[in-house]
This record gives sequence, C-alpha cells and structure tokens, in this order.
Amino acid sequence: MTITEKPGAGPGGGPGRDGRRELPLLNERIRDREVRLIDEGGNQLGIVPTREALSTARERGLDLFLVQPDAQPPVARIMDYGKFKFEQEKKNRETKKKHHIVDVKEIKMRYKIEDHDYQVKLKKSIEILEEGDKIKLSIMLRGREIQHKELAINLMLKFQKELDDLVIVDREPKLEGKSVIMILSPNPLHRGRASG
Repeated sequence: MTITEKPGAGPGGGPGRDGRRELPLLNERIRDREVRLIDEGGNQLGIVPTREALSTARERGLDLFLVQPDAQPPVARIMDYGKFKFEQEKKNRETKKKHHIVDVKEIKMRYKIEDHDYQVKLKKSIEILEEGDKIKLSIMLRGREIQHKELAINLMLKFQKELDDLVIVDREPKLEGKSVIMILSPNPLHRGRASG
C-alpha cells in the first residue's frame, strides 16, 4: 500500500505552509505558479507568473517576498528583504522599549551599613533605575533599633540625595511595621544618563 501525500503537505507529510513558517516565503521558496506583483515603489504590476516576477526582482538586485500568501492569487512584493527585516526588528525593539513592564525591585539595608556595602547598594540601584524599574528601599529595624528609626530615615534621605535627579520619590521614607520603606521611580528625563 502506498501512502499519498495530501495536497499542500510539506516534506515528511507535515503541513505545507505551516511547516515552512520559520523561513520567510522569499524568492525560490514561493511555490505558487503566479502572483499579484507589487514593485518596490508600491505600484501594482498585475498578475504575473512567479518565475517572471522572480527574474524582475533579480534584475533590480532585489528579492521577491510573499506579503499575502493566503490571497487569491498570493501577493508578492519586490523589495530589499534584508533591509525590510532590519527595519521590522528595529520597530519591534522600539515597541518593546515602550511597553517595558515596570518591576519594583527591593534593596535591603541596615542602618548601620558599612560604607563599601552602601556603595554596592547605590550602584545596584542605579542599574535598576536605568532598566526603568522602581526601587523599594527597606531598612529593617530589630529589637531596640526601632527607637532609632530617624537614623534609618536619614540614611534613606542620604541615599535618595546621592541618586539626585535620577529619581522621583514615589513614597517618602516611612515606618511600616518593623521596617522603614521608601519607593523611588526612575526620572524619565534622565533615563540612560544614570551611569556614574
């Protein structure tokens, strides 16, 4: 008994176009006999055999790209595919930048922090702010330390001052339970200038 491939099935019996979806429908990968052709200037050149469309693209030093594979007949455009792909990736990166989901990252300190540790926390905070995320600065007070909450608040104010115009204070330092907490947001006017 011989197994016949279903029409449109790709190699190995997998789905036709679906199986090729990773690869762009470009040049020799276009299997349709004819296409509705659009040139690089956006002009409609009518329905032409794919072979002819491909040689027209080649003569112009460009690619033939299937922009609407499901249309009847499919729509193909003459273009510089490398440039097109680069522009698409650039657009996607811009969109991702605009749609950055803001995280709140916690930086924990003690009010009796050593200077070296303090500088490390400061540097980490700058990195977080440059990524566009917020900082929740917390100083936990243990036992009798709660009587010295003003030392923790002063330390936070100093920390905020060191970050200067890189931040906007969302929440002033305040005692919550056994911790003093302050929330800082990146200042949008200084994004990318925070290294220093």
